[in-house]
Amino acid sequence: MNFPDDLKYTKEHEWVRMDANIATIGITDYAQHSLGDIVYLELPGEGEVFSKGDTVGVVESVKAVSDIYTPMSGEVSDVNDPLKETPETLNEDCYNEGWLYRLQVNAIEEYDELMDHTAYAAFVKEEQP
Repeated sequence: MNFPDDLKYTKEHEWVRMDANIATIGITDYAQHSLGDIVYLELPGEGEVFSKGDTVGVVESVKAVSDIYTPMSGEVSDVNDPLKETPETLNEDCYNEGWLYRLQVNAIEEYDELMDHTAYAAFVKEEQP
């Protein structure tokens, strides 16, 4: 599994890439691999405001339906709308073309609470049977 070292991670298997106060958010390689072939996405709308931990969308695969949670508080500034038509992009490139949405962060300290790639890799290893 691939866990880039320039990202932070959550226990719900989302990743975050920060650029100033804009967080780009997606699901991890572990998440997409566990879900299998992704067939449907429900994403938040631009301008929606969320608090850390809120449900912002849904990812559906041939195996399961899973909620997407926001790892940080803020306002949605951009959504990767093409994913709605090609959700399989998450299986192909979850860290680049497969980003889900961008958040104008209003509590930057929440970023420091997320796991780095080493901690996330250890977390995933514990979760595996």
